[in-house]
Amino acid sequence: MKRSLQITLLVVVAALGLAAGLAWQAWRDQPATVPDATGTPGSDARSTITSLVVGKRRPDYQLPDLEGQARSAAAYDGKVVMVNFWATWCPPCVREMPALEELYETYRDRGLVVVGIALDNGEAVVDFVDPMGIEYPILIGEDDGIDISRDYGNRLGVLPYTVIIGRDGIIRHAHPGEIDLEQARAYVEPLL
Repeated sequence: MKRSLQITLLVVVAALGLAAGLAWQAWRDQPATVPDATGTPGSDARSTITSLVVGKRRPDYQLPDLEGQARSAAAYDGKVVMVNFWATWCPPCVREMPALEELYETYRDRGLVVVGIALDNGEAVVDFVDPMGIEYPILIGEDDGIDISRDYGNRLGVLPYTVIIGRDGIIRHAHPGEIDLEQARAYVEPLL
């Protein structure tokens, strides 16, 4: 009798372990929810991010550019700076790059700098950017870029993610999600 009780308990424990393992795997494999980060006014992601960083001094960073030269946020002090966090594998990031290039070409003589911080490895970024004809500075962020993006208010990990900084180094706007030329102009022109 004692032996059959031990076997029954062993079967019950094994069944519970199997059920728990299957439940954990099902929970782990469910698709992640992506926050609404379209950049539309009033979206939860936008409101959250804006409240975290707008009005605060921009954090410093130091990252290599495409040639391997170290660049810091302080190098752009006194200019209006648009920092754009992006990745080569992010379709909205790639779609907005021509608008950012046009904005840079139009306003750089008036003191605008667009800085792209790529969350990829250097070789992938160089191979990707070269044929695109992007003239604004591109920095290689890799894993450090993710931390810098968080420092700039991107707690949700949204890509693309853009921050506009005034000449005084204060963050004036944060834009989660794809940005178009008209939105970018609306953020930048009053600061020039």
